[in-house]
Amino acid sequence: MTLKILMQNRKAFHEYEIIETFEAGLMLQGTEVKSIREGHVHLTDGWINITPDGEAFLMQVKIAPYSQGNIHNHAEARPRKLLLHRKELLQLEEHVSTRGNTIIPLKIYLKKAYVKVEIAIARGKKQYDKRQTTKKRETQREIERDHKIKVRV
Repeated sequence: MTLKILMQNRKAFHEYEIIETFEAGLMLQGTEVKSIREGHVHLTDGWINITPDGEAFLMQVKIAPYSQGNIHNHAEARPRKLLLHRKELLQLEEHVSTRGNTIIPLKIYLKKAYVKVEIAIARGKKQYDKRQTTKKRETQREIERDHKIKVRV
């Protein structure tokens, strides 16, 4: 199975604590796939909305108009339907009903010929949590750097 990551939301791991991830299909129009393949996607402001009738939509994700497109190009920031199983939708609804949880997109990738989006149930981090994460990452880098120097010598 071949996966080609087209766009990743790096800001999400800094801003949120990831609880659980899901893979969802994305219902797209004509030139959106070509634009996504070129990497013209902006995920950082995106979030997922679950409607009362049990459908999930990807909101505020901007896919730039296709450069070779014509008058039939797509709208840049329209809501895009996510293709999920009923069981997954019920799980998402249950988690979002908990105060402080939200659903965000983590990455958009190609799986075979299909565009998929990895979504996550997330909880916002507090400022001190962000500092702890940064401190942990820096100490890990220092340890790896020291280990690398010892191996060379």
